[in-house]
Amino acid sequence: MGTVTKFKPAKRQAKPRRALNVWVFVLPVAGIVLGGVYGWATVPPTDTISASFPLCGVTARVTCVVDGDTFWLDGVKYRISDIDTPEISEPKCAWERELGEQAKYRLQSLLNEGPFGLQAGIRDADKYGRKLREVYRGGRSLGSQLVDEGLAHRWLGSKQSWCS
Repeated sequence: MGTVTKFKPAKRQAKPRRALNVWVFVLPVAGIVLGGVYGWATVPPTDTISASFPLCGVTARVTCVVDGDTFWLDGVKYRISDIDTPEISEPKCAWERELGEQAKYRLQSLLNEGPFGLQAGIRDADKYGRKLREVYRGGRSLGSQLVDEGLAHRWLGSKQSWCS
């Protein structure tokens, strides 16, 4: 008769344990932090600013409206960052000048209607030194209101033509 051999499985070598990758912890924490910052940044500001805004003239500009997307407040020049309105100083056509004047008067009216809030974006100021801010009242962007009324375009990174 034959011999019986006993089955002996080969012993497996244990793989060395890998250390946990630091990114397993860093990425989720970074996501939580950035999500919190984004959530905070998208909350409209409270309506705490009140002032009387005349139109800017040739005298010193302290608090006044320059055009449909630019105004002075307490000696600081602001550019509404989420819109672009027609030019009144160097318009490309008569229609742009007319619409620019309407936008200027409408911005003056909106700013004088009551308290509002300013919210900074990614950039603090533009190349002309104007503070870049969105303007809100009651949680609604005044820039969006000007767009809805046909007096502004949404700012998409460059000017859009107002003339055909």
